[in-house]
Amino acid sequence: MRDRLHINVNILNAGVFGGSWRFPGTDGAASYTIEHYTAIAKKAEEATLDAVFLADGPMLDPSIKHRTGNNLEPTTVLARVAAQTERIGLIATLSSSYNDPVELARRLGDLDHVSGGRFGWNVVTTAGPVAARNFGRDGEPEHGLRYRRAAEFVEQVVASWAERTDHRSPQGRPVVVQAGGSTDGKRLASRVGEVIFSAEQDIAKARAFRDELRAGAAEFGRDPEEIVVLPGLSTVLGSTEAEARERRELLDELLPDAYARERLAGQLGVSLEGLADDEPIPAALLSDPDTAGGSQTFYRVVKDIIDRENPTLGQLLEKLSGGAGHRIVVGTPEQVADDIELWFRSGAADGFNVMPDVLPSGFDDFADHLIPELRRRGLFRTDYDSTTLRGHLGLGVPPAPVGVWDRGPLHAAR
Repeated sequence: MRDRLHINVNILNAGVFGGSWRFPGTDGAASYTIEHYTAIAKKAEEATLDAVFLADGPMLDPSIKHRTGNNLEPTTVLARVAAQTERIGLIATLSSSYNDPVELARRLGDLDHVSGGRFGWNVVTTAGPVAARNFGRDGEPEHGLRYRRAAEFVEQVVASWAERTDHRSPQGRPVVVQAGGSTDGKRLASRVGEVIFSAEQDIAKARAFRDELRAGAAEFGRDPEEIVVLPGLSTVLGSTEAEARERRELLDELLPDAYARERLAGQLGVSLEGLADDEPIPAALLSDPDTAGGSQTFYRVVKDIIDRENPTLGQLLEKLSGGAGHRIVVGTPEQVADDIELWFRSGAADGFNVMPDVLPSGFDDFADHLIPELRRRGLFRTDYDSTTLRGHLGLGVPPAPVGVWDRGPLHAAR
């Protein structure tokens, strides 16, 4: 087990909560300015976080009519962040479904070189019909096909980095990041992932997920210690428990109902039309997670909540708060630190991909009050001892993966 936590901050537009852009004192349009990202990244570097992380999808999300989004391309943003920071890691989300492996390898390889070895690539198999239509397709590729393409795509990209003789990075090559919750996703994560994001809500399931990935890595001949598992964590902080709960209640009030319903319908792949807030979601609407389209990871998260708690639609919308389906922890810095420490010492997490409720204020609270509490407990670094992302994560450079999946032409998934 690692002796220190690894923590990233996800700069997710105005914050992970669906109503964050409406929170008092928040500039709802700040995510369309480069200063929003550079200011948070500088604050994260002062707090000695491992990395800043940018989610992305190659589309104009229709939910833009209900909330602001991330509409700046992540490598463009992180190139500017790299120029204004010195140590913090930089992780960009780039699709294996809608990019070319040769171009992506060069772009990220060059950014890794010029940043001094601070880049990571979050591999995603972009789900959903909106992105497919953006690229002139009638529908998204089938789930298994997306992952077969991703496996070959990663293999080509990493091979290209490994073969570089000019403009090599101080960390060897960018870190491969992945989020694998489905059966196909966990297989890919075990084979090629170095940092794995997860969306587990339950500590026992999170521990089992981490154990499964580490066992899978060992079966592929990899060192299980070379995998860092970071569950998503949404934080709502207050100087007192009552203050934190008041903040959460206000965020729930600010959540546009239409946005919350549309997002949940998208996660489940079903229509919620005509379903009242005081009605539970009919079990007949929910399919087996392995046959679900879209993102099976978040489908599993939401279905597990439904199976476990049988909430009404209104209760489920409130629990998710229009967020990404990640776990939400509300409380004082000490209470949230207790939760983080429990997950870490229980072997459920190597750290967390943190998504503050509101940006930048929620992250200011996290950096100014929660990080010092974690340091007091000996759980987090007080200074950087490396200049690269691999160094922050304690990762070596693994052999380039070969034969990740059954062989097949990349164009088959197009």
